[in-house]
Amino acid sequence: MTTSNYASERETDEGRVFTVTGGDWDTIVAGTDPINDERIVVNMGPQHPSTHGVLRLILELEGETVREARSVVGYLHTGIEKNLEYRNWIQGSTFVTRMDYLAPIFNETAYALAVEKLLGITDDITERATTIRVLMMELNRISSHLVWLATTGMELGAISIMLYGFREREYILDIFETITGLRMNHAYVRPGGVAQDVPDDAIVKIREFLKMMPKKLKEYEDLLSGQPIWTERTKNVAVLDVTGCVALGITGPVLRSAGLAWDLRKTMPYCGYETYEFDVPTHPDGDVWGRYQVRLAEIRESMKLVEQALDRLRPGPVMVADRKIAWPAQLAIGVDGMGNSLEHVAKIMGQSMESLIHHFKLVTEGFRVPPGQVYVAIEAPRGELGVHAVSDGGTRPYRVHYREPSFVNLQALPAMAEGGLIADVIAGGASLDPVMGGCDR
Repeated sequence: MTTSNYASERETDEGRVFTVTGGDWDTIVAGTDPINDERIVVNMGPQHPSTHGVLRLILELEGETVREARSVVGYLHTGIEKNLEYRNWIQGSTFVTRMDYLAPIFNETAYALAVEKLLGITDDITERATTIRVLMMELNRISSHLVWLATTGMELGAISIMLYGFREREYILDIFETITGLRMNHAYVRPGGVAQDVPDDAIVKIREFLKMMPKKLKEYEDLLSGQPIWTERTKNVAVLDVTGCVALGITGPVLRSAGLAWDLRKTMPYCGYETYEFDVPTHPDGDVWGRYQVRLAEIRESMKLVEQALDRLRPGPVMVADRKIAWPAQLAIGVDGMGNSLEHVAKIMGQSMESLIHHFKLVTEGFRVPPGQVYVAIEAPRGELGVHAVSDGGTRPYRVHYREPSFVNLQALPAMAEGGLIADVIAGGASLDPVMGGCDR
């Protein structure tokens, strides 16, 4: 029987139970001589500020220089992947959307693409639904990068950019609320299509945002790019070259800021991205400054993609035609702003007894997915977001596991931090843009 170095264990009626302790903190501290050894061990966290979530770093310092850094994750663990095994395939959308809470549309889309691949209906998704998915993902990419810019600016002392970044993000969240009914955690992208169509007033808001945003981006650059403190805190800080990125499995803007133009929208297209015109921004230096430049450039490319998606929106259904799979996508809200309207319920009940029974079974039991397993990956704001979905032929997933970029990218933190100053740990960690909800899921 193996033993754990990090947790004591005991046998119970329900199996072996582990009691998690403070990792190897006691061992590290015990090995340090406070009188003769100039090194000290510091707990950075677990706390929310400066770490984009509840992250704990154990830093071994010599003066202000970091000699060793360790990342400790799991403080935000929600058990979402395990919970999916106890819900039907449709209900899974409401769980996965809460993982990386800054990129909910990406969580949902990756999950939906995996389920559709298992069902064998990938080619049956309507053109309008696919275009809406691209539209929503690129708006979500912009809002996610704005949060990164805002929080990183705050962490490095640029308080104004914190206010401006969140201010512009509100425009996008307002658009999301108009389309989905919610600002975050939408469960909007469903297996088979999307939950409901994009209303005309949302299109107007999106075009207003596209007209306003370029000026705001210019203001951000005027505020930061020539600012001496900003450049000192970002240039040649937390450097990780392309060899290090590839060795650690790092993807997304961190990899592209090291010079490798690897973007799944180009290299392994999905949702028709191969038919859109856009560039993959890169930067040669692999430092915090490079990641800043890449993300600003990606916002501009996403705006180009949003505009193209708007031009492609043609009238049509937003859910597959197969009623054994299609979740109702023509919903109507009741007078209390909640639930379905009486007219919509009456319409469902008035069609036929068979359609009513089928609607009831679809909602309560869900559809069956043929046995098999798939892996589907998309380009999320933080890198490759992959879904490994396994079906045993039932109405619930046998297993769903996410390859989450925040979790993988955090491996780079020791490589970036060790040998540098403790102040640069903040800049390096922020430049990874980890979201601990996705990391700990």
